[in-house]
Amino acid sequence: MKEIKNIVFDFGGVLIGIDRDKAVKAFQEAGVKEAEQLLGEYHQQGIFQEVEDGCMDAETFRKELSGMCGKELTYKEVESGWKGFVTEVPQYKLDYLNELRKKYKVYILSNTNPYMMGWARSSELTLAGKPLDAYVDKIYASYEIGVTKPGRGIFDYMIKDTGLDPAETIFVDDGASNIAMGQELGFVTLQPENGEDWRAELDKMLER
Repeated sequence: MKEIKNIVFDFGGVLIGIDRDKAVKAFQEAGVKEAEQLLGEYHQQGIFQEVEDGCMDAETFRKELSGMCGKELTYKEVESGWKGFVTEVPQYKLDYLNELRKKYKVYILSNTNPYMMGWARSSELTLAGKPLDAYVDKIYASYEIGVTKPGRGIFDYMIKDTGLDPAETIFVDDGASNIAMGQELGFVTLQPENGEDWRAELDKMLER
C-alpha cells in the first residue's frame, strides 16, 4: 500500500447519523404522501433525485414539492423535511477531522442537496457554531457537480480537481455501491455502519 495522503468522507451516515424513516415521516407530515417511495435507502427518486444530481435547483424543488402537497411550502419547511434525516451531529467526529488535517488532506464527497448543505455549511451545524467547511479542506457535493455516487463522474471530478492519487487515499462511505466504485477506481476503502464510531478502525489503517 502506498503512503496515505488523503482521506475522503461521505457526510450522511459517516460524519452525521441519519435515519431515513425519520425523514419520510417529516416529509409525510409536510404533506408529501409519496415520501416512502421517493426517499430511497441510498438513492432518492423523482424530484428528490433531481435536486441531488443538480438537475433541479432549490426553488424549483420547493415549488414542485408544494404542488405535490397541494399547499405552499416555505424554504424552511422543505429544509426541515430534509433535516429530518439527521439523528446526531457528533462533535467528536468533526474535531477528529481537524486532527487528521494536521497530516492529511481531508475531503467530503456527498450525495446531497442545497437544503442539507445550506444547513451544514452554516453555524447551525453544531453547538460549536462552526460550518462544515471549518473541518475539511474541500466539500464535493453531488448537486454542484451534477452527478451522484456511485456514478463515476463525481469521483473523476474530485480526482481531477484535487490532483489526488486514489491509491494514496482512503475513502470512507457507508454505501456498498459507493465503496464498490471507490475500489474500482483504486481507492483504499472503509465501510462503516451508519452512525458507527469508525475512528479506531481508521487509525489502524493509517498506522499500517
